[in-house]
Amino acid sequence: MDATSDGGTARRRDRDSEGRARNARPRDGLGRPLPYGADGVERQPEGVARRPEETVAEAQALLDAGRPFHAHEVFEDAWKAGPEEERALWRGLAQLAVGLTHAARGNATGGARLLRRGAAAVEEWAAAAGHECPYDIDLTHVVAWARDLAGVVEGEPRPVDAGSRAPRLRGDGPR
Repeated sequence: MDATSDGGTARRRDRDSEGRARNARPRDGLGRPLPYGADGVERQPEGVARRPEETVAEAQALLDAGRPFHAHEVFEDAWKAGPEEERALWRGLAQLAVGLTHAARGNATGGARLLRRGAAAVEEWAAAAGHECPYDIDLTHVVAWARDLAGVVEGEPRPVDAGSRAPRLRGDGPR
């Protein structure tokens, strides 16, 4: 075991089968680590290659379930594996999901900042690419949602309900 600054011992870093550091602690629905042995929610697998339409559908289902941290991981897979010309789009959507995560955890400052940063990134990508609705994602609606929520969390700095405040990526359906 590794020594800690207080003379105790700490758990060795968790590693995956290839030796990369991976935190194996269970997590709650908002991605916060729980103590080893606690019941957590199933983790989102990393590095999954999905078609863009599958990415949008899976992320929306996770957002609707109040699991924006997990939706962020789906967007992150698309960001890292997708074509170069789309990476800024997926990174911006991942930032929006993390912004919602922070807002749901009660971090109003971080939540608002990431919501605005993600909205700006998505808006910038749409302008440069000339796409307002890639993969049927209503970017105008998503950007407006993010800026509105940023104002809400700054005005009322308390945790928001991630499921009820989740965006409709395609701008359709009830919320």
